[in-house]
Amino acid sequence: MSNIRLSKSKIMQGLQCQKMLWLTIHKPELAEMSQQTNDILQGGLHVHEVFRGLYPDGILIDGDNGLGEAIAATSQHLSEGVQRLFEATFEHEDVLIRADLLEKSDKDFCVFEAKSSTSVKDYHLQDAAIQYWVIAGNNLPIKSFHISYINNQFVYPGNSDYQGLFAHENITSHILSLVSEVPDLVKICRKTLSGPEPAIAPGCQCSSPWDCPYAQYCSPPRPEEPYAISTLPGSRRVVEELQAEGYTNILQVPVDRLRLEKHIRIWNAVHNQAPQVSPELPEQLKAMAFPRYYLDFETIGFAVPIWEGTRPYQQIPFQYSIHKQENGDQINSHEFLEIDGKLQIRHLADQMIHDLGASGPILIYSPFERRMIRLLIDFLPDLKPSLEALLTRTVDLLALMRRYYYHPAMAGSWSIKTVLPAIAPDLSYDKLDEVNNGIAAQSAFLEAIHPDTTGERRESLRKNMLTYCGLDTLGMLRIVQHFT
Repeated sequence: MSNIRLSKSKIMQGLQCQKMLWLTIHKPELAEMSQQTNDILQGGLHVHEVFRGLYPDGILIDGDNGLGEAIAATSQHLSEGVQRLFEATFEHEDVLIRADLLEKSDKDFCVFEAKSSTSVKDYHLQDAAIQYWVIAGNNLPIKSFHISYINNQFVYPGNSDYQGLFAHENITSHILSLVSEVPDLVKICRKTLSGPEPAIAPGCQCSSPWDCPYAQYCSPPRPEEPYAISTLPGSRRVVEELQAEGYTNILQVPVDRLRLEKHIRIWNAVHNQAPQVSPELPEQLKAMAFPRYYLDFETIGFAVPIWEGTRPYQQIPFQYSIHKQENGDQINSHEFLEIDGKLQIRHLADQMIHDLGASGPILIYSPFERRMIRLLIDFLPDLKPSLEALLTRTVDLLALMRRYYYHPAMAGSWSIKTVLPAIAPDLSYDKLDEVNNGIAAQSAFLEAIHPDTTGERRESLRKNMLTYCGLDTLGMLRIVQHFT
């Protein structure tokens, strides 16, 4: 495979991990793409579509009929003096690249690569160096090379006006030294591909700069050692010291070796095989007035904002669940979810203020819900008094659990998905259909608001989203009931 045709993306895979490159060519069927990675890729496609829309005179080189035809079309348009080409396709020494935007500037050319990140990353420079080398190898003089990244201060004015969405950074001076390294990198990749599967142990390259689709193949899931030292939360220094002393398991550690109160609580839970509950937890929970409310949001953030007045990647609440607990354990539930594709912040805020009543603690699980209420205040200043009143009533149940509780099955995590099985095993996220975590909820919302989604499918997604979000708040309620 010494002369195998390589693409820029394949070389970038090789830069991250030569084993990933080898598997992509020889065993692509082993790839497993997470929903989050798929959503990122789909978001990147939209970013490029919007980027091209900012240059209406540009001509798109269609690659549907093969790269050979795309190369020929690029050459023809350049000979005709076309000023802007999207996906201009070049080959040099059997390395193929497609430039997001090639722009003629007098007798030279400027290259722009559109990225969905909010700044220039180191791997963007390596990516650009490969493109520079291939384009220059076709005897095209390059005046400058730019990364066009998302300007996260951009506020979408509506009407498909995305002028200002991208910031542009000239990186020419940063990549010239990297260009000379590209031929050696190409040789390394080809040598890897012509040999056996590389023996590379899993490491940080499995997730940086991208999640590797072969991570499950290289490091299949296996039962973790119960009570591993690595599950001790908080100070990494303490964990590293214990590991350096030869400890691998909490059961091995003398209790007088531990200093942090939460580590001692974990030690007691593991050694006694029983949950540890500080008296302060039930005392504080019992002291809370009725009615008690339990609140959880689901949010979405777009690289390219679709709603007027929002910014790139700004987390916007689109759904909430509320469980209301009256004295005597009378339970009522409230929910909000609109999937018509419109920005529903005002409707959501108005209904939430009504559903949360005028008094009573509002239990949340992490500070995230507070941040979302503050975001609503920014969007809806006329509702500031009512929303600020809600903030004063919030109680972070996660903070209380971290401070006063530990169960030996929690493996160092206080997330509601690890706490709940120990307290209310009848409530399980694993039993949920399709939507069983926050990423899945975002994906379901994206699908639900897509115009091509059928009414039947949309209703199924809506039902699953409501069930998932409702489990979060019901779970909090059950936790409080357990301790009171």
